[in-house]
Amino acid sequence: MTQVDYLARALSQGIERLGLTIEQPHQEKLLAYLRLLAKWNKAYNLTAVRNIDEMLPRHLLDSLSVSPYLEGRRLLDVGTGPGLPGIPLSIICPNREFTLLDSNGKKTRFLHQSVVELGLGNIKVCQSRIEAFECPEPFDAILSRAFSTLLDMVKGCYDLCADGGRFLAMKGVYPQQELDDLLEHYPQLVVEAVHPLDVPDSEGERHLVVLGKPQA
Repeated sequence: MTQVDYLARALSQGIERLGLTIEQPHQEKLLAYLRLLAKWNKAYNLTAVRNIDEMLPRHLLDSLSVSPYLEGRRLLDVGTGPGLPGIPLSIICPNREFTLLDSNGKKTRFLHQSVVELGLGNIKVCQSRIEAFECPEPFDAILSRAFSTLLDMVKGCYDLCADGGRFLAMKGVYPQQELDDLLEHYPQLVVEAVHPLDVPDSEGERHLVVLGKPQA
């Protein structure tokens, strides 16, 4: 079996184990993104994961695992790095608009190239620190994956989230201390859920924290 066939089968099986239904053209585009990431990673050090076989569960399936919990039309992926989870989610959710934010120039150059090569018309790439980022319209949801603590994420993004919007933070083990620290400073936020994520062929615990911002 060639590596191309192996990756295609592994992705299809992983999607099935996640309980998702993803059209074949979207699966092919997900694999094209993965190949692009592996290619650029050799020169630009975009991720510590070097092996494309390992990238599939640790990056691709991990990102896809939060798709059932997305809400709203306009989403911000803060500290996106090489486009995780924003690019995989934008591929399978073409009717949603994603803004990918990162301060690292090498990573945003990769993001621009990915958008062009993959034809992702629902993505806007922004190179900026979160403190300096300005947007004329707040987002329905703000995503982060291994970006910072919950408190730092909310501090940096609070005004970027629409009233009644959501913060979606991907974490490893259940972040009880981070939740305690966050609610001490932002008692108005509602912890709507902490979903355990069962990512196929990945080690360690994964959770998605869903925080609701109250209406004004």
